[in-house]
Amino acid sequence: MANVHHFKVKTTTGNTVDLSQYQGKVLLIVNTASQCGFTPQYQELEQLHQQYHAQGLEILAFPCNQFGGQEPGSDQDIAQFCQLNFGLTFGVMAKIQVNGPEAEPLFEYLKDQARGVLKTRAIKWNFTKFLVNKDGVVVKRYAPRTKPGQFVQAIEEELAKQSQRIGA
Repeated sequence: MANVHHFKVKTTTGNTVDLSQYQGKVLLIVNTASQCGFTPQYQELEQLHQQYHAQGLEILAFPCNQFGGQEPGSDQDIAQFCQLNFGLTFGVMAKIQVNGPEAEPLFEYLKDQARGVLKTRAIKWNFTKFLVNKDGVVVKRYAPRTKPGQFVQAIEEELAKQSQRIGA
């Protein structure tokens, strides 16, 4: 795959989303969990969405139960939790796996494009974040402990850049 825009993913309602619809937008892709110590980051992610969505930021949350069983609910349970507790207005996708033989292809691509600490490929925990530019290229990987507010400048820089794709 040449970039993130070549992937398709599922929503919590089972619909398919073609990520090519995000060409020209900056993406923040996050693996999430409802019962994690980092779950309060949902609030910061929603604040970023509210502040930068009109400028072209799209946030996509991918719930995952691979780390400590911290996302045990169904897709519907997860969507309801996110709405009731955080009022999320950004995209919450279907629950996926991010590591192992059943890993979501999008996350296999993200891990190949942006390695973690010590150049590790595997995602180590919930709320690993990937910043993707307007052309679908992975710009940076952020660790779970890195709060969304800590990389606002990087988001603003990507939003300010023009897309390099011809005919995008």
